Amino acid sequence: MYRKVYLKQGKEESLKRFHPWIFSGAIQAVEGKDDIEEGETVRVLTFGGEFIAVGHYQIGSIAIRVLSFDDVEIDESFWENRILSALQVRISIGIADNLQNDTYRLIHGEGDNLPGLIVDCYGKTAVMQAHSVGMHVARMAVCHALVKVMGARIEHVYYKSDTTLPFKAELGQENGFIFGGSDDNIGKENDLLFHVDWLKGQKTGFFIDQRDNRSLLEKYARGRSVLNMFCYTGGFSVYAMRGQAALVHSVDSSAKAIELTNRNIALNFPDDSRHEAFCEDAFKFLDANENKYDLIVLDPPAFAKHRSALHNALKGYTRLNIKGFSCIKSGGILFTFSCSQIVTKEHFRNAVFTAAAQAGRKVRILHQLHQPADHPINIYHPEGEYLKGLVLYVE
Repeated sequence: MYRKVYLKQGKEESLKRFHPWIFSGAIQAVEGKDDIEEGETVRVLTFGGEFIAVGHYQIGSIAIRVLSFDDVEIDESFWENRILSALQVRISIGIADNLQNDTYRLIHGEGDNLPGLIVDCYGKTAVMQAHSVGMHVARMAVCHALVKVMGARIEHVYYKSDTTLPFKAELGQENGFIFGGSDDNIGKENDLLFHVDWLKGQKTGFFIDQRDNRSLLEKYARGRSVLNMFCYTGGFSVYAMRGQAALVHSVDSSAKAIELTNRNIALNFPDDSRHEAFCEDAFKFLDANENKYDLIVLDPPAFAKHRSALHNALKGYTRLNIKGFSCIKSGGILFTFSCSQIVTKEHFRNAVFTAAAQAGRKVRILHQLHQPADHPINIYHPEGEYLKGLVLYVE
């Protein structure tokens, strides 16, 4: 069986509340510590020797990610049961086996009781991403279970973890297909088509987590001049086009993102002159285009990935939203987001409120947004609530 890890006295309390992380400071002793390898599966015992969890061991602040609070073997049936449970959730919420949509998140880490594992589906391809050494070590077992459970839904599995695994682990990880192989990189979302760059793109190649929020924007787009900042693949832009926006401008500092946006617009709205894309710095573009748009999307990359960066991140969100408030027409609608996990809903709202006050605009909240149902939040792991958004009416 697995080697044992003993907790310090009293450090099992969070595990009794089913929190799936064990921090290094909670560990009293590790059996065979001198030769334990990162990614090993271990049994976690209390100070008194009582079993409490089984999980993946890793060097770092989060030392163990819990796979089960039952004393089970992490074998083929374990992976199959967890993946089947995740699939059943997606079927029950109407996102899997949906003719209008073949792009969705199948496994969302802690939200699906598989911490450190992400699986996104794009048509017949599943893109798998490990965020822990343990999931990297288990990747082929997970792949086999994934293919078995998904059946005809999946024909290819692409493994993409070169940017998500700990650098110091020195795993020599390379991206590539670990099952099947396909050049077809087009996914369908609500009957719209998107090129998905799972080879070199951010995350697994597409921001699936904004699907519901893109649909909401479509309802507000009719007749409006729309600015999509930090456009990446142009998701919001494509939905705005279908929503009959008068014009849509997409802005990103990455030339590759602009190219991908233009390809996605052409895929859905060929030769449509309402859209134009700009490869420019966000702040410079906003400075040069004040009072031009009556719907603006601010969806920047994460301003903070570590708690030490929280203060500067909040200043960044405030500064960006001041620009947004200053540029938007009276009667305009602002969609503004944060995808930084360490920035709470309260942090983000306060940053946006500060920005509104400094810009001197009257602002009403129309919607408070979050991640969609295929990115579930484990009720015992509130840290999983990472996407925050506000839709604001600006006078």
